[in-house]
Order: sequence, then C-alpha cells, then structure tokens
Amino acid sequence: MTRIKVITEPAELVPMFRAVDTKVKREVLKLVTLEWHTLQDIERQFGSAGRDALLFFEKMKLVETRWQTSTEGKPEKAYHTYYTSFHINASWPVYEISDVLAAAVMEEKEFQKIEKQIHEMVGAQGKFAGDVAEVLGVTFTMLKSLVKRSTKLDYRGHRIERLKE
Repeated sequence: MTRIKVITEPAELVPMFRAVDTKVKREVLKLVTLEWHTLQDIERQFGSAGRDALLFFEKMKLVETRWQTSTEGKPEKAYHTYYTSFHINASWPVYEISDVLAAAVMEEKEFQKIEKQIHEMVGAQGKFAGDVAEVLGVTFTMLKSLVKRSTKLDYRGHRIERLKE
C-alpha cells in the first residue's frame, strides 16, 4: 500500500530532519524501508544507537509495528516504515521556518537542557503549550518544533505532556 506523508505545518519538518541526522539513523531507516525488522535485529547490527533510532522513528510515527514470532517462538515487535513517500507543499514566513530549522539543528547538549526544563515544567499532568512558551520566552513554532524533536515530550491538543513509556 502506498502511504504519503503530507507535510503542511513547519514543525513537522523537524522529525524529518532528525530522522536522517546520523549515519546510524539513515541506515536503520533504509533497512526498515526494505523489510520488517525487530528491535533485536537492529540492536545486533547497530547497538544501542540503532535501538534509539528505531524508538525515535516510532515516536515520530515514521514506522508501523506488528507482532511476529521469533525463532525461539516468542512474540516480538517488528518495525517497517509507515510512509512510502513525503510530499512537502508549503509556504511559510521566514520567522517560522527559521525557528523550525534552529530547533532541528540545535546542538544536542543545548537541546537536552531545554528538553529537561520543559519536562520538569509540564510535570506529570501536562501543561498548556502557551504557558510553556511564555515562560521559556520562545515562539509557539519554536516550542512545537522542540517538542516534535523530543523523545520525552508530546502534544495532546494544546497541551504538552510527558510521553508515556
């Protein structure tokens, strides 16, 4: 089946950029595009970096999953890319796209500091995104881009919540 991801919002570009920002992520993405692979397959080939890449793809909804039986007879979750292509048809103001690109290419150490701050701020109950943006002094587009990049945070409507493990 052909599934096309249509990108209509600037913050949706962040997962796309982050999905291919390392050699391991690119290789894992290529593998799961061709056929189904389990987490154990990927870990054997790429170690913990491969595992993290696959979990990142799952959070970003770039892969679909199914259960299959392993050689030992135990059920294992297998991964395959969800989309066969991407369609980007957009025109955004410079200030918005600059926030998106800044969030996508931000140094990992700086990003982790902001991610930790947001994680603590939203707490277990979550928090309205506008309040978080105001406290951080960032635009809504920047905040949305940072949350899209995070593997610990997610949007639920207009709220930011901790991602459930």
